[in-house]
Amino acid sequence: MKKTFKPNFLWGGAIAANQCEGAWNVDGRGASVADAMTAGTKDIPRRITLELDPDAYYPNHEAIDFYHRYKEDIALFAEMGFKSLRLSISWSRIYPNGDELVPNEKGLQFYEDLFKELRKYNIEPLVTIWHFDTPLYLIEKYGGWSNRKLIKFFDHYARTVFTEFKGLVKYWLTFNEINNTIMGLGLFYEAKEEDYQRAYQHLHHQFVASAHAVKIGHEIDSENKIGCMICGITSYPATCDPKDVLANRYQWEKSIFYCGDVQCFGKYPTYAKRLWDEHNVKLDITEQDLIDLKEGTVDMYTFSYYMSSLITTHEIADAVGGNFTTGARNEYLQYSDWGWAFDPDGLQYYLEMIYDRYQRPLMVVENGLGAFDTVEEDGTIHDDYRIDYYRDHILAMDKAINNGVDLIAYTTWGCIDLVSAGTGEMRKRYGFIYVDKHDDGTGTMKRSPKDSFYWYQKVIQSNGQD
Repeated sequence: MKKTFKPNFLWGGAIAANQCEGAWNVDGRGASVADAMTAGTKDIPRRITLELDPDAYYPNHEAIDFYHRYKEDIALFAEMGFKSLRLSISWSRIYPNGDELVPNEKGLQFYEDLFKELRKYNIEPLVTIWHFDTPLYLIEKYGGWSNRKLIKFFDHYARTVFTEFKGLVKYWLTFNEINNTIMGLGLFYEAKEEDYQRAYQHLHHQFVASAHAVKIGHEIDSENKIGCMICGITSYPATCDPKDVLANRYQWEKSIFYCGDVQCFGKYPTYAKRLWDEHNVKLDITEQDLIDLKEGTVDMYTFSYYMSSLITTHEIADAVGGNFTTGARNEYLQYSDWGWAFDPDGLQYYLEMIYDRYQRPLMVVENGLGAFDTVEEDGTIHDDYRIDYYRDHILAMDKAINNGVDLIAYTTWGCIDLVSAGTGEMRKRYGFIYVDKHDDGTGTMKRSPKDSFYWYQKVIQSNGQD
């Protein structure tokens, strides 16, 4: 392998507050929508209950208790050699209801201490401001992001965290997997025109809030680098039927390019009219919104990548699905226990496609394999399947960089086992570090390195050469 990765390449891992912190009602924190989600499985979807069901289990309430154990976990990340840790701030830990004027000081102190702990080990924080955890009060009182008022509340929240953590955090992401709002429309249910209207309006308000955050972040600290974050799923036409080829192009436009174009180019693309007209969507867009979008374009493009999918207009005989994808099985690929395709070539394809389109530094901020892990009698966890997955995806990144892509970071998803966002399970494990916590909430919370821990340590030490 050539010396591909830059000397300052940001190797690391990624977690999210709602999936790891726990302490959901501790030290003044308010409830978020993630706290209202019950546990599920691969086949049984999670439910959102605005009032807690005494007979249901809510895995995010305790998660893996990162709130109380972050020093122990960061020491393990440092042992692996992390250059960066991607994590998120819980909005409701800063503003319990989301619309207060005065922040929760204990919440601010927690994140200040957390970022200082990372800095102690020379680990660069990469901080997501919103990661699927809108304060529950904003949904109950205002109806969530369909309401324009949330832009103002988010502006205030963003200004607070940019101000409070100036000098501690340099790299920021505005909205996690922002495209999921429309990517999943009609995927698992029959979406109506009002669903599309609500989703596209919701997304517009987040676009404006993201643009405001970029402007605010740059005003407060010119050193800040602020990016978008897209759920990246490479899709291919299932056949050479021109109808499949066109359908695949439209899939890219709706699911991937729509959000990237607005946040990188600062305006809606020409094909947006077709997307809106397909479902009679009439957006409330002000002239000031259009100015704000143009003035608040992101500095970098970041994305998650787990799998690829096939798009076809034909009847599907063998269907698979996972993580906002359903479609035909790709006979050239293998699949995980959760129906996710192993496709490192799809990562190379995505990197080269996106860099050519936007010409901005890229970060792969989520990539990983959810799998069943077995703890041996001596306590070891042999996860060669995870090592194989990561190795092939790192080799794909290497090829893309050699082809001219400016890739500056790679943070694997779930560097420590945490609650699955999609299913609420613990047995769907991603981490280099095993957490003794189970789907029923039992367990000691003990942390144990897996074989992949020592493998990734070697990768980082060699800057991707070994």
